[in-house]
Amino acid sequence: MPALLIALLAALRCTVRSRLELEAEILALHHQLAVLQRQATRRPRLSFADRFLWMVLSRVWPDWRRAVRIVTPDTVVRWHRRGFALSQLASVDFFTVPTATFRVLFVFVVLLHDRRRVVHVNVTAHPTAAWTAQQLREAWPWDSAPRFVIRDRDGIYGSEFQTAMQAMGIEGVVIAPRAPWQNPFVERVIGSLRRDCLDHVIVWNERSLRRHLRQYLAYYHQWRTHLSLDKDAPVPRATQPPTFGTIVQIPHLGGLHHHYERRAA
Repeated sequence: MPALLIALLAALRCTVRSRLELEAEILALHHQLAVLQRQATRRPRLSFADRFLWMVLSRVWPDWRRAVRIVTPDTVVRWHRRGFALSQLASVDFFTVPTATFRVLFVFVVLLHDRRRVVHVNVTAHPTAAWTAQQLREAWPWDSAPRFVIRDRDGIYGSEFQTAMQAMGIEGVVIAPRAPWQNPFVERVIGSLRRDCLDHVIVWNERSLRRHLRQYLAYYHQWRTHLSLDKDAPVPRATQPPTFGTIVQIPHLGGLHHHYERRAA
């Protein structure tokens, strides 16, 4: 009987304490909202009464730090942008490449924003709306397309392209006229393709251009670092401790670029 009584008292104590912690959390959240509403136009300042309240809460509620959520508007906007970009946003664009025989080839790039991955690239000498729509279908399986695709106002994104997007559940985001800065991620990738690769090679025809792009993108995805990815590559790489072996240099694109990794002797 005493054991049963002790168990009941312990359960009652846990219930009362859980209820007390819940009420403390509700009070804390209401207080934060009141502080923000009181000083919505400037930096929130805590009075003595505000600090005293948190002193009392810290005594009865061990997890009080978990409820503290006073942040600046810039922080909220940054969180929103990061969340919006995760696997839900992509960009498409064309750029031109001259050949050694004075032809002009068009390169179509599809970039997924979450880890700056080029999910599709192709080359043609005569781009059409039907060809462009087919590239979009080849970029993603039907069940993995992003929600939004940013593009410019080029007439090649005509009715066939729009129909393909609608069938895949993609919503187009059209930038303003003559405003490439509104589509910055794919523009930066195109700049990297030029500076890191195409400005240093001779392109003879579509076949050679595809080969150069394929070789560069293999290096780009697996080894080229990005500041926005904490100096990681689009394909995440594991850290190699010294026990993995000595550092060796691996060339890419005929020695135009290199990466370094540890390999056992």
